[in-house]
Order: sequence, then structure tokens, then C-alpha cells
Amino acid sequence: MQCRWCLPLARLGWSWLQGARWDARGILHPFPAFAAGAKTSFSLRGLLPAGRASPLRSFVRYQGGLQESTAQPGSAHRGQMMLKSVASSDAIQKHRKSLLDWFSQQPNEERQFGPSFSLDAVHVDPVIRESSLEDILKPSPDPTVQNQLQVPSSRVIGLQNLFDADACGRQVRTVVLYGTVGTGKSTLIKKMVVDWCHGRLPRFEVVVPFSCEDLSQSSGPISLRRLISKKYLHLREVVPHLGSANLSTLFILNGLERLNLDFRLASTELCCDPSEPVPPTAIVVNLLRNYLLPEASIIVTTRPSAVRRIPSKFVGRYAEICGFSDTHLQKLYFQLRLSQPGCDEGGAGGSAGENDNLVEMLSRNLERHNQIAAACFLPSYCWLVCTTLHFLHYARVVPPAQTLTGIYTSFLRLNFSGEVLDSTDPTQISMMKYVAKTVGKLAHDGVTSRQTCFSEEDLRRCLEGAMKTESELNLLSIFRSDAFCFFLSPCVQPGKEHTFVFTIPAMQEYLAALYVVLGEKKTLGQRVGREVSELISKVSEDVAVVLSIVSKVLPLRVLPLLFNLLKMFPRYFQRLGSKDRDTIARTMATELFREEDYFNDDVLDQMDSSILGVEGPLRHPDDASDDEVFELFPIFMGGLLSRRNRAILEQLGCSIKNLAAFEIAKAMKKTVIRNGRKGLPPSELMDYLFFLHEFQNERFAAEAVHSLPALNLSSVKMTPLKCAVLASVLGTTSHKVEELNLALCHLDADSLRMLFPVLLRCKTLHLQLNSLGPDACQVIRDLLLHDKCAVSSLRLSDNPLMEQGAQHLAEAIAGNHSLRHLSLLHTSLGDRGVELVARSLAQNQHLQELNVGYNAVTDKAALVLVEVAKQHPTLDKVHLYFNEISEEGKRALQGLRTDRDGVKVLVFLTVGVDVSSYWRHILSVARTNLPVWDRDRVQQHLALLLQDLQSSQRQTRNPWKKAKLWRVEREVKGMLGKIQQRAL
Repeated sequence: MQCRWCLPLARLGWSWLQGARWDARGILHPFPAFAAGAKTSFSLRGLLPAGRASPLRSFVRYQGGLQESTAQPGSAHRGQMMLKSVASSDAIQKHRKSLLDWFSQQPNEERQFGPSFSLDAVHVDPVIRESSLEDILKPSPDPTVQNQLQVPSSRVIGLQNLFDADACGRQVRTVVLYGTVGTGKSTLIKKMVVDWCHGRLPRFEVVVPFSCEDLSQSSGPISLRRLISKKYLHLREVVPHLGSANLSTLFILNGLERLNLDFRLASTELCCDPSEPVPPTAIVVNLLRNYLLPEASIIVTTRPSAVRRIPSKFVGRYAEICGFSDTHLQKLYFQLRLSQPGCDEGGAGGSAGENDNLVEMLSRNLERHNQIAAACFLPSYCWLVCTTLHFLHYARVVPPAQTLTGIYTSFLRLNFSGEVLDSTDPTQISMMKYVAKTVGKLAHDGVTSRQTCFSEEDLRRCLEGAMKTESELNLLSIFRSDAFCFFLSPCVQPGKEHTFVFTIPAMQEYLAALYVVLGEKKTLGQRVGREVSELISKVSEDVAVVLSIVSKVLPLRVLPLLFNLLKMFPRYFQRLGSKDRDTIARTMATELFREEDYFNDDVLDQMDSSILGVEGPLRHPDDASDDEVFELFPIFMGGLLSRRNRAILEQLGCSIKNLAAFEIAKAMKKTVIRNGRKGLPPSELMDYLFFLHEFQNERFAAEAVHSLPALNLSSVKMTPLKCAVLASVLGTTSHKVEELNLALCHLDADSLRMLFPVLLRCKTLHLQLNSLGPDACQVIRDLLLHDKCAVSSLRLSDNPLMEQGAQHLAEAIAGNHSLRHLSLLHTSLGDRGVELVARSLAQNQHLQELNVGYNAVTDKAALVLVEVAKQHPTLDKVHLYFNEISEEGKRALQGLRTDRDGVKVLVFLTVGVDVSSYWRHILSVARTNLPVWDRDRVQQHLALLLQDLQSSQRQTRNPWKKAKLWRVEREVKGMLGKIQQRAL
């Protein structure tokens, strides 16, 4: 049967058309030999219905634009070429550009890696293993690290080979790519689309990606052509040709578990017309049936639990994403991520040496078969490791742009945002909410019992303990197949191979904190009370109606009274519910100030060590392990209450109301501030400050900091992040800091610049033992010359300031008005540096004490300094001990008298033939600094002091003075003996 417009051509005979040509106006010109004499051309315009275009029209590329052209119906080759030209048309190119712009967008969490970061630059393809339905259905092997990291090389398949013919030679049209949460399915698809946009996927001329999460939001009927045109405007002109044999098309269905598909004909009818409006699920089902556009190729990504939703007869190949089962892939990923320039928040990035050092330490830790190697089997955890290292090592701004809690919350958002555990379950419980209730309980039980390894019995108790219905059993089965290995992995410790640990140790503390903050930690009475309260609330209105009717018929006045008492129970239980927040606050305060954790490293150093490893000999497996510490647990609890993290948790289905956060903070304030005043050890004080930073509550932090009498952070390694945290927390208030001790904190000039606003407000400032050089002295000069400087006592002992640094300090001394006490003990000033300082004293009117001991000062510089000090209106004490002063210089200095010259000079342990009142101070300085001073040189100075004591004994006849000199002599000899025996 022929259509109307073909009939005239049929009457003429199709042979008449052979060799004919069509002009641009739609007029047919027959072969010249056939057209003799009469008018031999005619137009189809009169033969076609109004508005009907010729079916022989096609689109061809011409001079960079889309042009309409005619084709020769007799030339099959030319028609095929014109159809093929669609792939190179402007529409396809615009579609490529549109997809590239969309899929190249990076989430906020990726921006920390610097402006040069892109998916092309740092992507590492995970291992893909060819699988089968039998592999999916058979029971999983014992969960060990070896089973995780060993994939048969014969079954590994590349992304570009997924659509190769199968073992029987059949063409593969549909590929199901499955993997657990965190294996990199979405990232792999994104990279695949980007590759096609760059022309690196020549097998397909058109790629049409669909998000199943997006499709699940539409329920109204729509045709496939309309759906494609709606999502991708530039494909409108190409849609009629999609799925044809001459235009290879790839449909991508990402996240199939979001759709509730039914392949039964009774539920989803057959449809092969791409113009027919049907529900989106019906479009997906018919595409997968190969009934709609059968020539198109399809790749589906899904979680393992949803693989069986597609009948196996419609699947050409199963492929499992195995993550980074090869540790070489893990190392390559870290190398690419950590070597990106401009990767820090401030844009400067770590130096090449620093980046290489991080990668080297991380690689060594992976080679030790550490637990981190099992964690980084998942590409998502590789991302978390890199992000945490960036946070720990590359923070350069105040306040830090991120919090540790925010990193973990964002990490979970990247993996679980919008994820429903089972789309077919009526409860539609979010994946993260389920994890918080079940795995969170396991994590909290472990924190409470100081336990990190869990047996199968522990897992059953926490995951199956409250299971009552068939639906709950199905949810657990889906969780075990899809997300269990995301949170828990086999333990690598010898003898514990069949136990489980949290994939990243800090994740246990995070989930435990989430479990508590969400209010899931309840006693039996609280759980029963809530159920009874909800039941009463549901039936209260019905009971009220019944009682009102009964009370009118029967004079039972007691019934309304009983009902009113019954209605009071929900209100009473609501009041009791507020007590839960007090419990949360007490738990947070108690865990934050556990005395048994006082002398551990601070939590930031602990995290750094857990990722990069601890250099040195490994502990023997038979040795008893140290007690587990969970100092991040209370910090995460505080961080989860911040507004930003609560907003992200809301997206994950875990709601924390503003009122609840306010009441917890209010209940916690008194306890936290009271414990903070007790005088915490330096590492614990750093944890406290980090808690205040994570809490992100400026008013709370201001009150807490204001209550601290002094801040002693000595011996804490003040990384840029810790400096930023300290500056941020102290920046919440403007009060003066009485004392800040930053001795032996590995500070440098950059650290001082970050802390500059804080240092301005400190009255007593300890900066000794920090290897501060001349460049740091420039910052100190700017600090002391600032008009808001409050520093009255400054200790710079045991820093290599050198003569160049002394020049900057001289400028500061001359112009400063607040400084009263300055210690430059053992700062390598030399004679020239001391003379520079001495000259600046003439312009200073406030300094009272100056210590330039142990600076290799000779007689000349010492006498110059003393002469200037004698003229100074306030300077009354100068320290010159442990310098290169001769006997002549000693005699000149000993002739000074405080009452006459106005200055006290501390040089020796004696004053004439008597003991100096400062002998204990001088020996204490030597004893305290001995670990960092030159021991041989200290011995020489102590020997000189001993000779001086013995000389004074010989010169005096006073028995009382002899006794005092003998006592000091014994102390000096004792010190010398211990130094020689290495006892000091």
C-alpha cells in the first residue's frame, strides 16, 4: 500500500527516477536521455499535502551552518552519508559544548584544590571487572582485605571496551555498570561524557545522559522525543534521527536505583514510538527492552541491590566497578590531587617540596598494608584523605574556610545526597538517616566502650536488634549490599582478620556524634514514652468526641477529668524531651574534658598521623596496643550543631532543629566554661580551641575565651591551620590576653603574620625556642611599633635572630611605648647586634629589664650597653651571663652599684666576695635551656663560674659568706657532673 504523494511517481515508474536530479526548489529533473522534447521536469509541491515537507530532505553541513538539501532517492550511499553528517552538524557541536559546560562544573568541595583543578587533569579510572548475573546472585566471599584488593586480571575490562562484542560474538547494546556507594560510578559517567565532548569516544556520535533522580521527579506522560528536547534544547533538530542505524546513539541512565521499574507487560505496556507520551519509567523500561530505539546503545549505572530489577535477557554485559583495588591507582590519585598548583585556600599552594613530602609519606603508609589502604579501596575515601590533608596542611586564611566536621558532612552529602535506601519501600527513609540510626548506634557503643574492632555478633546486635517487620529486613539486606563496605571494612591487624573496623577511624566518632545529636540515644523508658505519647496524640481528638457525647447522655463528670489528665501526658513527655538536650550537653562536656586524654597529642596531630603514618619502628603484633582515644567525638558533636552543617544534614534527611541546637548550647555553656578555667595542658587547650572553632558560635566562643586567664600552648606544633584556628577563636573577642605561651611551637614569619591581631592584644608573650630568624624580626618590629600594641613582656630566647634581626628589633625598641621586659637570651646577636640594641635604648623611655645573655658578647659591647643603661630612666636590670667577658671586664662590671648607677648587671654568681642574689636564676636558666644549648660551651661557662666562686672563697674570711659560696659551688659541681654523665 502506497501513500498519496508516492502514487504519481509510481505511475511513472521508479526506473524513470534513476539518474534524475532535484534542484533546490524541490523540482525533479529526469535523466537527460529520457527527457526529449517536451517539458520533462515537474514539482512535488503540488503533489504534497499543505505543510508537508519532502521525506527526501536531509540536513548536511555546509559552510559551518545547517542547510536544507535534497537527496537522490536512487543513491543509497549518498543518503547514508547525509544521515551521517548529522553527527558533525552544528546541533551536535552545540550539544557537546552544552554538556561539557554542565559536566565540567565542580561542586564547592572541589574548589579547594585550586583553579587549575579539572576532571581531565586528575581523574583516575577505577578498576572495572566484567561480571555476570551468577556472580551477582552468589553469596559474597568472606569480607577480607585480600578479597577486596584482588581482582582477576583476565576479567578486567576498560571503559572504552564495554560495548565490544561478547564471548559469543554478539553485539552488546545494553551495559549494566554497578558498584557500591563510593566506588565512583557517577564520577566515571561524568568523565565518560566529558571524554565524548572532547572527541575521545568516537564509537558514538550522539550521547544523551539522563539522571534517574531527575526522571523520578516527573510522573506525567511525555514522549521520548519531547523528553530529549526538553532536557537538551540543541538536539531538537537531531531527535528524529536518534537510534537509526546510521547515527550511533548512546543513552546513559545514571542511578537506576532511584526508579521503581516494572518490566511486566501488565504494568508497563510495549511502546516503540518515540513520539508517544508515556510515563518516564515506561520510556526507560522500553529502552532497556530494546523495543524503543533498538539500534541505540544504553549504559546503566546502579547500586548492586537494584541490578536484578532489569531482566538478564535485556542485558548484554554486566560490569562491576571495583574502585581502586590496585594500590598503584591509589598512589596515582594522590599524586595527581596533591600536586595541583594553587591548591590551598589562599591560592599560594604548598611548595613542590611540601607536596612531594606528603605524597611520599602517604605512599609509605600505603605500602605498610595499613588500614588506610583498605579504606582507599573506595575512590570516595581517597577524596576524603586528600581533602583532609589539604585542610591540615594548606590552610592559610583566617578564619579557615572549612571545618573538619564540615568536610565530613560535605563528604557524606557528595555520596548520599537525595539517596533513598529503597525507592520501592513506602517509608522512603533516606540512606543517611538509616545509617545514623543503625551504624551510628554501633559507633556510639564503640566510643562508650573504647572499642574500634567489631565482631559479627556486635554487628547483628546493632543492625538487627530492633528488627520487627519484613520491610526492615529488606532495608537491612539492601544496606548490606550497597553501603556496608562504605562505612565498615575488614580489619588488617593480625589475628583480627574476621572483625570489622570503621573504614576511616574518624568516621566512627562522626557517626557516634551524629547518633547522639539526632537524639537517637534513648533509654527504654524514653522510647516507650515517645510511642505512648504519639499514640495518645493520634487518638486524642476521637476520644474527645466520644467523651463529649457520653457526658451528655450519662452524668459522669469524672470522664472529662480523666481525659484532661490523659492529654497532659504528651505535654509532660515533651518537657521530659527537653531533658534529652541537657543529656547531650553533659555528654559533650564530659567527653571534651576527659582527664585520661590530657597528655595525648592534639586531635589535629592525631589525624595527620593516622593518614600519613608514624615514622619509626612498627609495633610488634604481640605488643599490647595503647588505649583507644576518641577526642574527636565531642568536637564532632559541637560541629554538627553549627548552622551550615545542620543545613547540609537536612538535605540528607537528618534534621536538627534550631531550637534544639540553641538549648544544647545553652545547657553546655556553664559546664564547658567552668572546666576550661581549670588550666588545661597545652595539647588539651588546643583541642578546646579547635572545638570552639568547629562549634561556629561566636558568642559562645567569646565567653569561653574571655574566661581563660592564660593560654599555654607551649610545645604544640603550631601548623598554619592551628594558627588560623587560634586567630579565629580569639578574634571573637577584643579583650586583652594576659599571657600567651607559644614557646617551642615551630613558628615562623608566616605564622606570626597570621597571629598578628592576636599578638597585639597579649600582655605577656612567649616566643622562645621557635627558630625565628631575621624575617620574623620584621614582623615583630611591626608588632611593637603598632599603636595598639599591648605587649609588655616579650621573650625571644633561643631564636637565631642574628645581627640582621637585631637591627629590626632596635627600630622596634626605639619606637615602642608598651614593652617593659625583653629577653634576647641566646639569640646569636654578637657584639654588633648588642651595640645596635644599646643605641636604640637612648630613644626608649619605658624598658625596665633586658636580657642579652649567652650571645658571645665581649667586654667592649658589654660596657657600651651598661653605659647606656646607666643613663636610661627606667632600665634597672641587664642580664649578661654566659658571655665572653674577661677578668678585666668582670672587675669593671662588678664595680657598678644599683644605688649609685641605677642599674643591676647580672654577669656572675658572685658580687665581689659575696654570692649574688640572682645565682638561682642564672643556674635555672642554664638547667632549663641545656637541651637546646651547646653542652660543651655550657660546661666551659660553668667551669668559669666555678673558678670565680673558688676565687671569692679565697678572698673572704667571713665564715657566713664562705658557707654560702661553698653551697653554690656544690650546686655548680653537681650540674657539671650530671652534664658529663648525660643525666641532664
